[in-house]
Parts: sequence; structure tokens; C-alpha cells
Amino acid sequence: MLKKIVALFLVPIALVVTGCVSIGGGLQSFVDTTDGYEFLYPNGWLEVKVSDGPDVVFHDLVEATENVSVVISPVVGDQTLADLGTPTEVGYKLSKNAIAPADSGREAELVSAEAREYKAKTYYQLEYAVKLADGRDRHNLASVGVSRGKLFTINISTTEARWQKVHDKFEQVINSFSIY
Repeated sequence: MLKKIVALFLVPIALVVTGCVSIGGGLQSFVDTTDGYEFLYPNGWLEVKVSDGPDVVFHDLVEATENVSVVISPVVGDQTLADLGTPTEVGYKLSKNAIAPADSGREAELVSAEAREYKAKTYYQLEYAVKLADGRDRHNLASVGVSRGKLFTINISTTEARWQKVHDKFEQVINSFSIY
């Protein structure tokens, strides 16, 4: 009898502990086999259908302004990521063309830019401090890579006020981005 009681007590504890230590805890996988990329995104985020612009967008149910998106753009010829420039150069171009284009009222400061290797591909990891037209401050992380004549860009964004709370999870999302 004692063994049954102990077993009934240990099973729920084992299930809870297993859930807490899973790889990428709190993250779900998104795979686009048509376009050839994948990444993890936070649990509780929903996909938003958009008619033009990003290939995919997810946003948080509670903090609706927190979002992650992937944009696919053509590159000229068989250019590589290095052909497009250094991490800093590409980060600056991205800020001027997508994050804070002219006449958008937004300002973007490139906080950091570095190259990393992941699954035999080079990616540029970019971090931005963004000021919206209405004065609100945001924080963006992005990763870019080139494959099959296309530039793939993932971007995840939150308010500056929430940045310290979510930055570890957002970095996991950016670091999980893979194109093939």
C-alpha cells in the first residue's frame, strides 16, 4: 500500500520536473518546409495572417506588441551574406530600409552586430534600440542569412520596459533561426 501511495505522489512530480527541464523550455517550433527555414517562438504566441510583407508573424496574446516575424527578400545573383557587407554594414542597411525607414517617424540605433555560424551557415546577429514616432522605446533582435538567392530576416521585438524580463528567451528565439 505504501508503495502505491509513493508512486502516486512521485508520478506528478516527475511530470512537472520533466516539463521544467525540457530543451528550449517555453518555446515551440515553427518549420516552413516550402521556404526552407525554422525557428522557435514563445509558448502562448499566435500566428497572425498577413496579406503582404512578412512571410510569417507571431505575437504574444497578453503583450500584443511583442512579435516575431520572418521576411524573405531576393538578393542579386549568387551573393553571399559576406557580399552584402559586414555585420555592422548589413545591420545599418536593415535599420534604414526596414526597421526605421525614412519618413516612418522611427529611429533605430544599432546596439550590436556580430557574425555567428550555425548549422554550417553564417548569420548576422543584430540588436537595435528603437524609438517609435510616438516616443515609445522598443528593443529588437534580428538575425539574417542568405540561401538560394534569398535574404532571410527574423526579427523579434518588445517594449524597452519588458526587455530585461524577456531578453534571454528572445535570444533563444534568434539563436534558433536556421535556413536550409
